[in-house]
Amino acid sequence: MNIFTTDFFFSIIRIATPILLATLAAVVGEKGGVSNIGLEGIMMMSALFGSLTAYWTKSWFIGLLIAMLVGLLEALLMGFFAFKLKTDIILVGTAVNMIGSGGTIFLVKVITNATMDQSMTSTTSLITKALQIPSVNIPLIKDIPVLGKIISGHSILTYLAFLLVWLTIVLLYKTPLGLNIRSVGENPNAASSVGVSVAKVRYITIGIGGILAGLGGAYMSMYYAMGWSLDMVAGRGFIALAAQSMGGGEPVGSMLAALVFGFAQALGIKVSATGVDSNLVAPIPYIVTIISLVIFAINQRRKDQKRHAASALN
Repeated sequence: MNIFTTDFFFSIIRIATPILLATLAAVVGEKGGVSNIGLEGIMMMSALFGSLTAYWTKSWFIGLLIAMLVGLLEALLMGFFAFKLKTDIILVGTAVNMIGSGGTIFLVKVITNATMDQSMTSTTSLITKALQIPSVNIPLIKDIPVLGKIISGHSILTYLAFLLVWLTIVLLYKTPLGLNIRSVGENPNAASSVGVSVAKVRYITIGIGGILAGLGGAYMSMYYAMGWSLDMVAGRGFIALAAQSMGGGEPVGSMLAALVFGFAQALGIKVSATGVDSNLVAPIPYIVTIISLVIFAINQRRKDQKRHAASALN
């Protein structure tokens, strides 16, 4: 059976989209010196409220806006605890992830009066085709053999995600705000000494990350899964952190890393469909994650050694 079909490559892009959105959130956060490990929880909460709002308002666009708003508010709340109350941001992120997992179950039961089955996996299957984030068939490109079937027909959030890679580059390297973000991330004391408000920049940084993670959550519940379910984000927030690290903290490199993880997950699904035991297939994305991080660490170590050798010669 041929695994590497146009449908397979189409699914790579489809699966990589929420990972890419969360990865860009991690990139912006890391540049600003904010390690946001709460991306998983933010995506879960945004996924829930985005799908519920779309159902109540009968508008996918309003649902998308609410998902972004929830992501922003949750990220700013994280910032308040970390920057204002001086709570360790790792602990704050862990709490957000726990709320995203357990708190959303409570909210579903309270808001929708839903009953969970014994495995606690019942879903809010409220997103119909009319409420799903629309897909776009790109004129001309859709008619190109092979390539058209891979690139055309994705959700508008998929195309937005790849556009945001370029916009993130512009933000970080072509704007005064981006300069401030990188300055605060590299040396907050030096940035403060020249009049940059470190607290303000950090709030902006974590807020941007929250919006991006909110988009990722909306994609999961309003396009990918057509509804909310328990732990539906399935570790994509953590994979995004790995992709950001593997990509060297740069938008383009992190995008490529997100595609690698999309490839791994798509491969696992495809192989499972051939009849292979799912227990053997499930670890594939995590194995690829570990291997990728090891390769990145080795390459990074070599670069550091060369840099130190060059410094010694000088």
